[in-house]
Amino acid sequence: MSRTRIKICGLTREADVDAAVEAGADAIGLVFYDKSPRAVTVARAAELVRHLPPFVTPVGLFVNADASLIQDALQALPTLTLQFHGDESPQDCDRWNRPYLRAARMAPGFDLVDFAHRFSSAQAVLLDAFVEGYGGGGKVFDWSLLPPSVPSPVVLSGGLSAANVIDGVLKVRPWAVDVSSGVEVAKGLKDADKIRHFCNAVREADQLKIQAELESAKLATRR
Repeated sequence: MSRTRIKICGLTREADVDAAVEAGADAIGLVFYDKSPRAVTVARAAELVRHLPPFVTPVGLFVNADASLIQDALQALPTLTLQFHGDESPQDCDRWNRPYLRAARMAPGFDLVDFAHRFSSAQAVLLDAFVEGYGGGGKVFDWSLLPPSVPSPVVLSGGLSAANVIDGVLKVRPWAVDVSSGVEVAKGLKDADKIRHFCNAVREADQLKIQAELESAKLATRR
């Protein structure tokens, strides 16, 4: 079983980037959406990314962005993975020929399987709560809305924290988890202790997954 990857999103300060790296995050999220309190400019994002060691991925979050903004971000941040949170079509996402995540706004009646098929070129589908506007608003969606299987890796997002991420990992079995408000002291200002506790909780969940699989395998051999 693969371990659950961790993305800390909405970073605006070098100290928070350092805290995410030290805690073992696999990726950091940079918000290029000027209506967000966590928004950064391309120039500021470049300063933050300079604090990343190799193999920690910067991810740029865009919402119905002008092509010029995405182009500027890709030029300044050559290793950037794209994340689309607006009304972008598959063609809008594919045109950049870059790895990308596509956010799905989960609500009753939403067909996630069809959505994943339409965005089959995405590295993963990011599951977030449906709220007015864009983004999940730090809210947890009803995980029972998820179908038994999805034809894409999924990133679980929406109101996660150290208090509920173990339950989320065990119930959803995502490829990765994405947290923002759950590790903050204020919007855009992360807390190093909360980041560390969140990452430790994800690792604890992975250990519980392994134990459950081993118990299941033992039971199977006795039958």
